[in-house]
Amino acid sequence: MQQAATDLPAPDELAQQHSEQLKTEIRRQIDVAGGAIDFARFMDMALYQPGLGYYSAGARKFGEGGDFVTAPELSPLFSQCLARQCQQVLAALGFGDILEFGAGTGAMASEVLLALERLDSLPGQYFILELSPDLKQRQQQTIAQRAPHLLARVCWLDGLPEPGFRGVILANEVIDAMPVHLLLFKETGLEERSVAHNGRDFVWQDKPLQSPVLQQRINALTEELGDEVFCPGYLTEINLAQTAWINSLAAILEKGIALIIDYGFPQHEFYHADRTTGTLMCHYRHRAHGDPLILTGLQDITAHVDFTALAQAAHHAGLDVMGYTSQAQFLLATGLGELLAEQDQTDIRAYMEVTQQVKKLTLPNEMGELFKVLAMGRDFPDELNGFLLQDRRGRL
Repeated sequence: MQQAATDLPAPDELAQQHSEQLKTEIRRQIDVAGGAIDFARFMDMALYQPGLGYYSAGARKFGEGGDFVTAPELSPLFSQCLARQCQQVLAALGFGDILEFGAGTGAMASEVLLALERLDSLPGQYFILELSPDLKQRQQQTIAQRAPHLLARVCWLDGLPEPGFRGVILANEVIDAMPVHLLLFKETGLEERSVAHNGRDFVWQDKPLQSPVLQQRINALTEELGDEVFCPGYLTEINLAQTAWINSLAAILEKGIALIIDYGFPQHEFYHADRTTGTLMCHYRHRAHGDPLILTGLQDITAHVDFTALAQAAHHAGLDVMGYTSQAQFLLATGLGELLAEQDQTDIRAYMEVTQQVKKLTLPNEMGELFKVLAMGRDFPDELNGFLLQDRRGRL
């Protein structure tokens, strides 16, 4: 449920000082740019500015004591299902590695490795590409606690591995945190929403669109969806970063698949006539609100994923789009029901807790329908188990 920004708990003095450091740097960049920067630049700095951005600094982000809970934090069954899909691919390849982007606390990596060990299908190496030193340290601690005998199999990277990667690439809630451009449709023409400042706080500033790339994207969307969708006052997001990211995956993937798990919609639902204010959302201490210009560096800023654009980017990059479905259908197809049946039902309290976790993962009004799974790959002809119950590629 979205809250008014005024209802949010106040950060402590140390957090406020940290935020002010980042705000000072962003204000400086705004001044250098002549008074405003596009929102994608602001979002990039707010989340990833070295040492200061939300994901680059040391504040706790995940779990009950943070700002939000991801599926791997919610239940180990999520990662165990993911491991079963990894097992199918690794077995078919004969050998291979796993590469996880942005591994959070390390919970998913730990559970995937432990599950693959039980399935006698461990990868050669489990690579984690993590840009945050704080999160890297936390991941190392988590894996050392939960799977100490497998820690030597994990390798942290500062950049993509060399071309020739074989195996499985995992990206859970990665795309939603990529910087987006904000576009506003007006009677007088298309404008890009930028960020300025009044000497202290950040304020919105709209400017006529200058980017040919963004204009081409809007032209293509208008041709596909019709002019009537983008009426005056319609505000939406365009994620250009995801295309470059998909191209980078295609450049390294020799054989195997990439699984992208995130919340979002196909194009015709993302750019719906009723979605006039876009999907931009902020998360702070388990409260959701819509103002990205406050709590700078202290809150997560996200936008829903346009899965059609992702699939198109994969196709143009030379990858095969191999499956698309809801999180619920993917988890059920990879054995969630079997894993639940294996739980100890004599411990009623623990079993009820697990069933509540499963409901959150699968119910349509929880994570089951909003979260989607998209698979893309190269030189892997087998049908993927996770999409055997339902494959929605036709809806993209």
